[in-house]
Amino acid sequence: MAAQLMAARAAAAPDIADLATACANGAAESMLARDAAAPASGGARPPLVVIGHRGKGMNALASPDERLREVKENSVRSFNDAARVAGVGYVEFDVQVTKDGCPVIFHDNFIFTEQDGEISGKRVTDLGLEEFLSYGPQKDQGKVGRPLLRKLKDGRILRWDVRSDDALCTLQEAFEDVDARVGFNVELKFDDDLLYQEEELTGTLQAILKVVFEHAEERPIIFSSFQPDAAMIMRKLQDQYPVYFLTDGGTQLYADPRRNSLDEAVRLCRAGSLHGIVSEARAVFRHPSAVARVKDAGLSLLTYGQLNNGPEAVYMQHLMGVDGVIVDLVKEITHAVAEFCAAVAPEPGQENTEVGRFEFLDMAAPVQMTPHFSQREISFLLRLIPELAQ
Repeated sequence: MAAQLMAARAAAAPDIADLATACANGAAESMLARDAAAPASGGARPPLVVIGHRGKGMNALASPDERLREVKENSVRSFNDAARVAGVGYVEFDVQVTKDGCPVIFHDNFIFTEQDGEISGKRVTDLGLEEFLSYGPQKDQGKVGRPLLRKLKDGRILRWDVRSDDALCTLQEAFEDVDARVGFNVELKFDDDLLYQEEELTGTLQAILKVVFEHAEERPIIFSSFQPDAAMIMRKLQDQYPVYFLTDGGTQLYADPRRNSLDEAVRLCRAGSLHGIVSEARAVFRHPSAVARVKDAGLSLLTYGQLNNGPEAVYMQHLMGVDGVIVDLVKEITHAVAEFCAAVAPEPGQENTEVGRFEFLDMAAPVQMTPHFSQREISFLLRLIPELAQ
């Protein structure tokens, strides 16, 4: 059975102690059946799942916003910091596999350091595990790591300075050291500039699955990837956890046409029996009618991108039927989500008599809904439209 997400029906976002567990067991199925049999709460919208981007947010080293340099991204510390924020259901992170077969968590394709005044970079997948872990802060206080630098999109290379630093980590360490109540959105990371053969993709995915199967236990897991073939192969290799296709939705174009629109993403998901789409939020706003087509295909829809750091944009997506958002400003957005859960509470006489009860939401079978706009909702939209027009 596909993994399930449990989220609060109550007005406030769920506390971390009540977050979902991903299950493929009978207990989960019985709870799902129980909640499916429960009466609906007057057409209330399902809760919005909040997912911490690379933990408590990505590191934007050149940004004037200090919140984006608060804690090292894709680290155990960042994952646990996000897990402590009430209302966060999952943390998202990027997994690559070293040349000696170990899945590690790191976003960039290349890792940079400086020695004797010279900057050098190496492809992460060309490193052995020991060399990879030698960059940056070390777990062993007696060791000094290589200086860790990052290359920005504009070509600048900066020191990877954050307020709260932490060591690089493996996927296994994340399972062992991160609060078990928070789910993992495991992005299967591949280089857009490389061509991969099926055998290579399969070997990489099997190395990741080995760690997941050995250490996931009851933790909720979803897989996602921008690499269409990797997503399709992961779906064939296992049926325990949902697999999502990541797409820019046409906001950036690629040689592979499967990556160039939400409609292409829907076709890929149907062809490969995938469970959902993770789209750049801008694509959803540019093509709002595509949301209905995603839902009509029986797919779940998550989004990512800078727009998701604005409460108005997140709220608009909630009204449009998006199931979850990947965000950098974890505290701010979870607080906003709690507020708009309160704003759309049932009318008097339609209250859910089981206030605070949690229910499972199947990410592979999102709830269909038609939004009804209150005056408060309209005011949010009016504030949002000028920002999108710019």
